[in-house]
Parts: sequence; structure tokens; C-alpha cells
Amino acid sequence: MTRVLHVITGLEHGGAEHQLALLLRHLPAECEVATLTHAGVLGERIRSGGVPVHELGMRGNRDLGALPRLVRLIRDGRYGVVHTHLYRACVYGRIAARLAGTPRIIATEHSLGDGHIEGRRTTRAVQALYRATERLGSMTVAVSPTVAARLRAWGVPSGRITVIPNGIDAAAFAFDPSRRAGTRRRLGIPMDAHVAGTVGRLVPTKRIDLLIGAAARTPGLRLLIAGDGPERARLERLAAALGVAGRTAFTGGTDDVASVLAAMDVYAAPSAQETFGLGVLEALAAGLPAVHTACPALDDLPRDDAPHALRLPAAAGPDAWSAALARRAGRVPVPPAVGRYAVAEQAARLARLYTGGAPSTGRTRPARESIPT
Repeated sequence: MTRVLHVITGLEHGGAEHQLALLLRHLPAECEVATLTHAGVLGERIRSGGVPVHELGMRGNRDLGALPRLVRLIRDGRYGVVHTHLYRACVYGRIAARLAGTPRIIATEHSLGDGHIEGRRTTRAVQALYRATERLGSMTVAVSPTVAARLRAWGVPSGRITVIPNGIDAAAFAFDPSRRAGTRRRLGIPMDAHVAGTVGRLVPTKRIDLLIGAAARTPGLRLLIAGDGPERARLERLAAALGVAGRTAFTGGTDDVASVLAAMDVYAAPSAQETFGLGVLEALAAGLPAVHTACPALDDLPRDDAPHALRLPAAAGPDAWSAALARRAGRVPVPPAVGRYAVAEQAARLARLYTGGAPSTGRTRPARESIPT
């Protein structure tokens, strides 16, 4: 069986990190994980599932001492594949894998936005370093056609890019009334309240301030914001200034997304840029109607595959969000779009890539149109 070392920047709560944890349960390969920084709660959960996790103790982006430690780890482990995730890990991991003589080096690009990567501005230096180290690998996996187009715009040759979407375990998000009741009790949310919510890292590109502004325009609407990040303090101040602090629950990072989704009545994703839109898919798997601005996972599918997902244009303001969130509530059937991203299928495609095969690309689907406000 193929031995694979996954290299990731860290194992805090985040989309790429949770996606890796999910894939580890489905990949038909002998996997281990190396985190450049620290393992955290998610790392311990991965370890408890029987997957070794190595911590390299990197102190910052320029801590070059992590590189020889990673090279030694790869050499000693005799891995047939090194698979990197997130920008810093892709840079250091590709270099280390090449120095260690690894025959197959794969990278997944999870977080490349238009003008930013992982919430940070993409300077010329960032792009140049990315291109230089990308050439050291065998293949770069884009999680959506949108990300593939951005990689090509950065100068990565089309022949070095393949699209393998994020996977989802739909059963893990199936609606459970007891989860709903328990989460609402824990957060002090009345059982009969109308709750709009979102899950994600609290950074400017997620535009959570739009949801707070919408709540201020919607009497009785409660917000459930699950996630952490540098914007949290500012968003809490904004909620207080707009008089909705008492109707807004900030949960911080969580590894129990299913329970948070169960407590909601409608999911909101106002980010104008996404690489995939996994949060929207998870919400649909939980039977929630969703309002979003960017979701590449749905853009390439027929509209009927996600009939309860409303797309608002990027220019839509708090009034439009207020109207959309107020009129969408209650559980809806899980749409066909969710089934198209079953994690077992995506894991099988990655496994073929590990052995030098080409993953099947699937059928091209028409893009979904925006719904005007």
C-alpha cells in the first residue's frame, strides 16, 4: 500500500484542515501527517483515529530550521508520496520532498482567491515563490475549476493542474433534532427563534459584517457565528454598536459543525470569493436553505441540483441580505448537489493520482446564474 505523508501548515479549525481529517478516514493509503506548527485539538482527533501526527514546531514563516527537520522526517519515513496542503506547507513541503528524493509530490490548493491567499494579500513575491516551488512537485490539485483558472493566471501550466473537488460525508451532517435542542440550550437561543448562521474563519474576505448589518434590519432574527479569527473582536464591537449583541452568538472555532448547523434555520455565506464553498454544501447536507454570494461547488451544476440555494450578487447590501434571510427558514430536502461530492469518490481520485494515474474529471456542467436582488 502507498505510504503518504500529508504536510499541512497547522491543524487549527479551518476548511482545509477539516477536509484533510475527513480524507484520512477514506484514503486507501497508509497515511501520516506532518504539521509545520502544532497539532492542536484537530491533530489530537486525527491521532485518536490511528494516524500518526508529527509536529515540527515551526515558529513563523521564516523559521528555516523546520526545513531540515522535515527533510529528515521524509527520508526516515520512506514515503512514496508527499501531499502538501496550504501555502506555507506547499512551499516548505515541496522543497523538503524534493531534497529527500520523494518520487511523487502532490499539492492541493485549497485557498487561492482573487488577489489573496488564505485571507492574505497576494504580492508579487508571494506569487514568485509559489511558482518557483510549484515546479518542484508532480501535480497541483485545484479544489474547483475556479481555483484551476487562478493557478493558470499565476503561470502554472495547465498540464500540471488537475481538479479534484473537496469531499463531503453527507451522513455526518444529517439533521438531528436532539442536536438542535442541545446546541440551542447551550448557547441560550430560544427554541422558537429564527436563526441565521454561518461557519468559517473570521477574516475580512468572509464579509460577516453584512450579516450583522442584516440582523440589525430584521427584528427578531438571531445570528449564530461559528468560527474564530482576527476579525472577531471587531465584529463583536459592530454587533454591540448596531444593537444586536444580545441576538448574536459567537461560538469560536468548533469541530462539531453538524451540531451548529442543526441549530440554524438558514445558512448565510456572504463571502464574495471562495475556492469551493464547502460550508454551503455542508449546510445543504444538513437540510438548510442557503443564501450565498460565491460557491464554485454549485456554479458548475444545473440549478435544479440545489434548488434551495439562493445566490445574491456581490453588490447586495444588508437590506438584500435581511430580506433573503427573513424569507428562508426550516428544513428542506437534501439536494442532489451534495451527492455529487461524496468524499469516497474524491478520495479514490486522489489515490489514483498518488500512483501516477489520471483522476477522472467527470462531466462539465453549465454554470448557474446569479439571482438578482
